[in-house]
Amino acid sequence: MENCGGCYPVFRGINAINIDAKGRLAVPARYRASLSERAHGQLIVTIDTDEHCLLLYPLPFWEEIEQKVQALPALNPAVRRIQRLLIGHATEVELDANGRILLPGLLREYAQLEKEVMLVGQGNKFEIWSKSVWTTSCEGWLDSDGSNELPPELMTISL
Repeated sequence: MENCGGCYPVFRGINAINIDAKGRLAVPARYRASLSERAHGQLIVTIDTDEHCLLLYPLPFWEEIEQKVQALPALNPAVRRIQRLLIGHATEVELDANGRILLPGLLREYAQLEKEVMLVGQGNKFEIWSKSVWTTSCEGWLDSDGSNELPPELMTISL
């Protein structure tokens, strides 16, 4: 995670982590200082509306997203679905003195989280995946060439 003037931290990389018997996940040490500094250890965990994983945001960044989602027209059924799922499942969690967060049982159940999980940096947030679900999903993504699915904007980037 890197910091710059007024921007948010950038979360990169993948980490294999074990959840303890109480449902706590230890955030890797390299992210803790920035999360404490930028978000005062306050985080939001919610479900991903397209995959069976969880999303973990620093509170300040989540608040911006929440405001944008709430500002959308609630009479639109697709918007209402996203509002119900994303905001409805949003739960405040806090880094404890040992750098752990407690993942709520209902959210762990949704994402099929047991002992082994993958914490995947996604720029402004983390995704939290069951290791087995992550492995299966990665295999599927790698087996698909995906060329028909790429938006034109992504086709302009040389990777």
